[in-house]
Amino acid sequence: MTIIADLDRTASPRGARTTLASARHTWYADLAASAGGEATAPEPHDLLDSALAACTTLTLELYLRRKDWNVSSLHVEVDRDERKGTDGVVEYTLARTIAIAGALSDEQRGQLLAVANRCPIHRVLEGRIAVRTTLA
Repeated sequence: MTIIADLDRTASPRGARTTLASARHTWYADLAASAGGEATAPEPHDLLDSALAACTTLTLELYLRRKDWNVSSLHVEVDRDERKGTDGVVEYTLARTIAIAGALSDEQRGQLLAVANRCPIHRVLEGRIAVRTTLA
């Protein structure tokens, strides 16, 4: 899938709101006001972190449907801690907390934790990521 990002600087020369699009959806990103944006949409780091939260929730939902377990709600929080290590490399830690409301045994809760740790975005973030850039 291709994601396209467009920033029309003629519409707002000092703005940073960026339109993001895939073949099926359109959404936005912006910078915080303190960084020179207008804070009209999530910042890029928020989008990255929200991918983990969404993927975790949806992966668990698919598993719950298959198992037909009695769960009334899922709540996933992702907090980030970003800093530079002594070697200058960015250390980006995502702390994920999952709250599950329902009558589940400890064994079932353990299974759900294992499933959450196998969600596709979790696997990508813990794997090797390469970014290759070309200038058109």
